[in-house]
Amino acid sequence: MQNRNDIIKTLTFCYFLIAAFEIIAEYVIAKSFICTLKPLITSTLIVIYCLKSDKKSKLFILVLGLSLLTNILFIPNTPSFLFYALVVFSIHRMLAIYLIFSLQKIKDFIPVAIATAPFLLIFFYLFMETPDIPEQSYYLLVIQNVLISLFAGISLSSYVMDDNKQNSILLISALLFVMLQFSVFIEKYFLTNEYQEFFRPLAMTFNTLAFFTFYKYVITAEKSADND
Repeated sequence: MQNRNDIIKTLTFCYFLIAAFEIIAEYVIAKSFICTLKPLITSTLIVIYCLKSDKKSKLFILVLGLSLLTNILFIPNTPSFLFYALVVFSIHRMLAIYLIFSLQKIKDFIPVAIATAPFLLIFFYLFMETPDIPEQSYYLLVIQNVLISLFAGISLSSYVMDDNKQNSILLISALLFVMLQFSVFIEKYFLTNEYQEFFRPLAMTFNTLAFFTFYKYVITAEKSADND
C-alpha cells in the first residue's frame, strides 16, 4: 500500500511538471513539444486514477479519454479540427454530467435550475456579442454553453444545499471548467488570432487544474459512497 502511495505521489508530481512544461510550450508556441506533452498530461492522470481508485470507473476513464482526444484535436488550431474537437468535447461534457448525477444525491432539481440560470445568462450574453461565429460550430457552441452552465449549476446547488468536502471539490472543479471555457471561447472566437501567447497558456493552466480537481472529486465521491 505504501509503495502504491509513493508511486501515486511521484506520478502526481510528474503530472504537474509535464503540465508546467506544456504551459511554457503553449507560450512559446513550440508545436513539437505541445504534440507530445498535451496527450501525456491526460494519460498520466488516467494512470493516477487507476492506481488510486478501488472502483476504477470505466465511465470516468472514458471521460478522461475523450478529454485526451479533444486536446489532440485542438493542437492543429484549424476550423475543421476545432469543429471535431467541439463534437468530441460535447460528448465528453455530457458523460461528465451523467457521471456527476451518478455520484451526487440530487433529489430536488429546482435549486439546480436556479443555480444554472445565471451561468446561462453570462455564457449566452458573451455568445450573442461575439461576431463571426462559424456556421458549422454555431449549434455546437449553444450545446456547450448549456452543458457547462448545467455542470456549474449542479455543482453550485450541491454546495449550497450540502457544504461537505465532496461538494466543495466539485464546485472548485466546476469554476475552473467555467474559466477554461471562457478562455477558450475568447481565444477561438472573440479575439481570434489575438493575445494567443496569453490565452493558450491560461487555458492550459485551467485545463490542468480543472481535470485534476475533478479527479479528486471522483475519488472523494467513491470513498463517500463506500462509507454510506
